[in-house]
Amino acid sequence: MAHTSPPHTAAVDLRRIRTNGIDANVAVAGSGPAIVLLHGFPHTWRLWSELIGPLSAHYRVIAPDLRGFGATTRAPDGYDAGTLAADIAGILDALGESTADVVAIDAGTPVAVLLALRHPDRVRRLVVMEALLGTLPGAEDFLAAGPPWWFGFHAVPGLAETVLLGHEARYIEWFLTTGTRGRGVRADIRDAFIDAYTGADALRCAFSYYRALPTSAHQLERAAATTRLTTPTLAIGAHPVGNALERQLRPITDDLAGHLIPECGHIIPLDRPHELLELMMPFLVDHG
Repeated sequence: MAHTSPPHTAAVDLRRIRTNGIDANVAVAGSGPAIVLLHGFPHTWRLWSELIGPLSAHYRVIAPDLRGFGATTRAPDGYDAGTLAADIAGILDALGESTADVVAIDAGTPVAVLLALRHPDRVRRLVVMEALLGTLPGAEDFLAAGPPWWFGFHAVPGLAETVLLGHEARYIEWFLTTGTRGRGVRADIRDAFIDAYTGADALRCAFSYYRALPTSAHQLERAAATTRLTTPTLAIGAHPVGNALERQLRPITDDLAGHLIPECGHIIPLDRPHELLELMMPFLVDHG
């Protein structure tokens, strides 16, 4: 199904791909080596709108809506990092891609790291940003005052979706404004995100990621205890996570580079897309 692209992005083909018991909505653009882009909360594949065009000149871009998000199946369960990593492996299988570079942010990052730990032969290079990897050592400074307030709010079964019903737009806009340090995001992308997170079931799926965090943390701990991350990895930080992700990765990763983007909010691909590309492209080429 063809998709009419907003400004600054390449023509995108939206596909329904059966994987791991769900139907994933996957944006595909360009040709060449595969590069997978994994969003977080509160995003959809449209998070990558400013990057898909430049990347599709060199790569086959594969940007799914993660399980439960956007137009992907709102599954009753499976929101742990291990199940989500299997979702992504299944998408690659369906598209005939044996290997891919993987780029991830926020909730997509534990998925990408676990995929690389469990299937190092499938992930050529890894770019991860603005996230924490469960309880792995290194994030103590970031967590000194406790985790962000919404982690606890979202984790209580049934609470947040009940309280927020009818107020989704204001809630999502708060994250988009805060995540760009007050600058906000393009109107069409903002509206797409709000639409994707409106309704009790959409909210339930989003908050299921937070309710699965203990399971995901255990999966990461177990994998890191027995396997080193051998995939060349670039960790990018901004505000507020900073270098916490790099510090978590450092003890378990063979080939790690870390960078901070100054004056950048949490939603790096929309707040500082050009700076992000300037970091990513040389890393991807140098490790090709």
